[in-house]
Amino acid sequence: MTNKTHEIELSHSMAHYLLTIHKLKEGRGFARVTDIAKDLKLTKGSVSTALNNLKKKGFVTEEEDCKFLLLTDKGHDEVHRILSSRTLLFYFLKDFVGVSEETAERDSCLMEHLMSSETSTKFFDFMKNLACTCERISKEGGELPKGFNFKTSLDFCEFDSAENFFESQTGDSHLDENS
Repeated sequence: MTNKTHEIELSHSMAHYLLTIHKLKEGRGFARVTDIAKDLKLTKGSVSTALNNLKKKGFVTEEEDCKFLLLTDKGHDEVHRILSSRTLLFYFLKDFVGVSEETAERDSCLMEHLMSSETSTKFFDFMKNLACTCERISKEGGELPKGFNFKTSLDFCEFDSAENFFESQTGDSHLDENS
């Protein structure tokens, strides 16, 4: 298997710990066990246990003087990978498959941590190709084959590459803050 092994090391709940640390750090400037417990509605003891596991796996570290939690480079990369996967899955399910926004939100959250980097990159390329081809044909006045109208509220055409898209994922949601 050529994918990074850490991509299959994380459970659904572990992914949420990483996302919560990221969200707290971005929003407040720090993340503590108590903040994470409050945000996830868990006990401090269960959060401490999970964080020890994430520390052993190299995703999280702790500032020695104040006990603030920090994502390591590996943890930060994983957060961006998860956020990118969630975004792609959300828009694919909502706009291409046609499920409700609520279903797309729930299902993309359940699947986000399972998608490998390779699949995310190929998935982005596939969705961009469909969306941008349909957009180009429509702008040129052409007619799309029946059932081949793949429009999405995510502007894939604005991204030069999958890497550019992945790097743009900063928040803990797939939606633009202005949406």
